[in-house]
Amino acid sequence: MPHPASPNKKAPSSVLRKLRVKALAIGPVAASTLVLVLGFFSLPSVLALDLHVAEISEPKAAFPVTVNPLARTITEDPEVEALLAEDNPELTAAVGMAGYIFTWLAETVANTGAYRSIAGAVGADTTFVTILPGYREEEVAAAFGKTLGWTTAERATFLKQIHSTPPTLGEGELVPGTYALPTNADEEDVQALLNERFSNDILARYSTTTAEIVPLDDALTIASMLERETRDPAEMRMISGIIWNRLFTGMNLQIDATLQYAKANAGGTKSWWPKVVPNDKYIKSSYNTYKNKGLPPGPISNPSIEAVIAALNPRETDCLFYFHDKYGEFHCSPDYEGHVRMLKKSYGQGK
Repeated sequence: MPHPASPNKKAPSSVLRKLRVKALAIGPVAASTLVLVLGFFSLPSVLALDLHVAEISEPKAAFPVTVNPLARTITEDPEVEALLAEDNPELTAAVGMAGYIFTWLAETVANTGAYRSIAGAVGADTTFVTILPGYREEEVAAAFGKTLGWTTAERATFLKQIHSTPPTLGEGELVPGTYALPTNADEEDVQALLNERFSNDILARYSTTTAEIVPLDDALTIASMLERETRDPAEMRMISGIIWNRLFTGMNLQIDATLQYAKANAGGTKSWWPKVVPNDKYIKSSYNTYKNKGLPPGPISNPSIEAVIAALNPRETDCLFYFHDKYGEFHCSPDYEGHVRMLKKSYGQGK
């Protein structure tokens, strides 16, 4: 398969030299403009370098697991918080929202006609695609397809291919993050990149011991629900604790995101994540966790590494119910009566 161009190609440096010479000859204002333009068009190279450094970094430690489904126990481990703090392989995660803005700018520049013309002249034929945490597989296909110019039929073919061509990939196994790939990449190239990321970021860190305690499919399924319920790693661990408590007690999970998944699967929705209304609790689907006990048949989205860690390492809590108020604040209660009281306090009525 073709490989992304190296971020250390010599051609850009020669371009830099030429632009510096021209800048000296045309005055300070024009020179400043050139520097800004040059900096703008260098963003993709900086992003490619960051991704390259992440790829060659030392392998990360195996995922810890502090939940024991057989014993129905959760054991707090202070090292889990440290792991969540340091488990950010990309520049975007390391610098928060500024990193997302940087990545967006780099991708936007890389996909402009002007940049591609310049990049083509110097042999830098790399483009970027970012898969956000919580995407469905259809959204993943759409993200790659938009950048690579795939038709609707080609996107559908891609999904069929990853499900049937070994090593296969399914919902929950398309690891979020930014991918650097050739501008002429095809479906096989993308599948290879996705397989490599899943192998390195998830499989390599999921030990046999961990799998014996919590099977990988179960961890990915719980993580996929956590990803749709919140983006805060601390809240992920709390909600994970509540999900495990519900599983321990035989209570239905009652996760609204599973209704969204089931509703979109049934068709007729404009969004892959349609708004949930009360009647949706009666949807006939194995993914309806209001009607069916236990975990849904599989993941409902593609979770981040943080969500996988949270699924394996829930916060120890006595809560069984939770909600986010209109300000986005998280609330939980060990019993339904307390849950209703908090709902009334926040909204003036219970649900």
